Amino acid sequence: MERLAQNSLIRWKNTNPRLPLIIQGARQVGKTYLMKWLGVHHFERFAYFNFDERPELKELFELNKDPHRVLRALSMVSGMTLDRNSLVILDEIQECPQALNTLKYFSENCPEVPVVCAGSYLGILLKSGHSFPVGKVVFLDLYPMTFTEVIMARSDALTSFLLSPLNLEPVSEFLYNDLNSLFKEYLIHGGLPAVVKQVILNNDWENSEYTLQNLISSYKGDFGKHPIMSDVARITHVFDSLPAQLGRENKKFVYKVIRPGARAREYENAIMWLVRSGLLYRLTHISKPAIPLSAYSEPETFKLYAFDVGVLRKISRLSPEVYLQGHRLFTEFKGAILENYIMQSLMAQSPVEPHYWTSENKAEVDFVLEVEGHLVPIEVKSDMNVRSKSLSVYHQRFQPKLRIRYSNQNLQYREGLLNIPHFMADRTLDLVKGIINETVPLRSG
Repeated sequence: MERLAQNSLIRWKNTNPRLPLIIQGARQVGKTYLMKWLGVHHFERFAYFNFDERPELKELFELNKDPHRVLRALSMVSGMTLDRNSLVILDEIQECPQALNTLKYFSENCPEVPVVCAGSYLGILLKSGHSFPVGKVVFLDLYPMTFTEVIMARSDALTSFLLSPLNLEPVSEFLYNDLNSLFKEYLIHGGLPAVVKQVILNNDWENSEYTLQNLISSYKGDFGKHPIMSDVARITHVFDSLPAQLGRENKKFVYKVIRPGARAREYENAIMWLVRSGLLYRLTHISKPAIPLSAYSEPETFKLYAFDVGVLRKISRLSPEVYLQGHRLFTEFKGAILENYIMQSLMAQSPVEPHYWTSENKAEVDFVLEVEGHLVPIEVKSDMNVRSKSLSVYHQRFQPKLRIRYSNQNLQYREGLLNIPHFMADRTLDLVKGIINETVPLRSG
C-alpha cells in the first residue's frame, strides 16, 4: 500500500546537503515500512537496526560519538559496508538517547551517509531533557493512513479524482456514491495499516476487528513500558474516558468524566503523555479568533480526540455493522465519529494546527485554521440539516473571507461558504489556499 509520505522521503534523499531524517509518529502507523521501502527502492542497500529488539546496540553509541567509528561498528554488526550508497536505519531511537545525540556528528562530520530514524514515543523523549541535535536533523511526521491513501490502494479511478487538480465543480453522482460508501467503511476500520490491509487486501472484516483490538491492547501495554510518571493508571483512565468525553453535547474535556472528584493537576501529566506519544490530539480553545491563534490560546480549555477514528470506534464499542444502517454512523455519539475524523484529517495536513472558538455559550465553531494570514472557521455537520448557526454568528461578527462546512452534501462554493463533502476533507488545505490565492475558479453555483 502506497503512502503519500513516500514523496517526502524521495525529496529528502535527493536533498543536498542532506541532514539525518527523523520520522515521528505513534506506534503502528507505518514508520518502519516506509524506511525499509526507501532502502529497497532508492538505495543500493540498507542496514536496519532496532534499539528495542537489540538493546546491545546502545553500547555502540554510549562508547563514542565519532560517526565514522560508529559506522565501522554497525558495518560489522550488519555484515555489509555502510557508505554513501547505503541507507542506515535506526528504529525505535527513543530507546537510545545517545544515538539521537550522535546524529549531530553525522550531520557535521559524515553528511554523505544517509541516516533515517524513527521513534514511536520520540515526542516524550524530546521533552524529557535529553540532549538533542537542534538544527542538525529534519523531521517528518507520520499519521495513520488517510482516507485518500486507503483509496489509493482500492481504486485507480477514485484516486485519480481525489488527487486531481483542484476545481470547485460538484462531484459526479457516480463518484460521489462510491466515495461516500467507502468513506463509511473508513470510519469503521480507520487508518492503521495492519487493519487496512485486512480489509482491503483480504476483505476480512472479522480479522480486521481482531487486529484492531490487539493493537489497542498493545498501546495500553505500552503505557507502563514508557513510564513518565509514577501513576501510569491515570494514562489508562484518560484514554478509556475518551468515548464518554466525545459523546457529550459539549465535547470540552471534563475531568470529572474520568472519575468523580478528578482534578486537572492529577491528570495533566497523563494527558500530556498521551498527546506527546501521538495517541491523542489536543484541540485548544481560543479566547478570540485573531492572528496568531497561539497568542489567544487557552490551554486549560480543550478537547481530546483519538489519533485514529477506527480506534475511537472500537473503544466506543460501536459494532462494524452500524455502517450498514443508513445515516446512523454519522450521528452516533452526537457526531463524535465524524468530528474525530475531521480532526485526524486536519492533523495530517501539516503544518495545520487547528483550534476551536465559542461565543458566550451561544455558538461554537468546531475548528479555526490559520492559513496564509487568514482565519478560516469550520463546522462539521453530521446530520441532514446543514444550517449552521455558529458559522453565521462567526460570519456576522468577524467577516472572514472564507468559511467551511463539512457535510454530506456535494462540493459547492457560494458567497464565501465552502461546502466540502466528508470524503474530501484531505484536500481542505489545498482548497483553502486555492480560494484565498484565487488559483481555482470561484464558481457561484
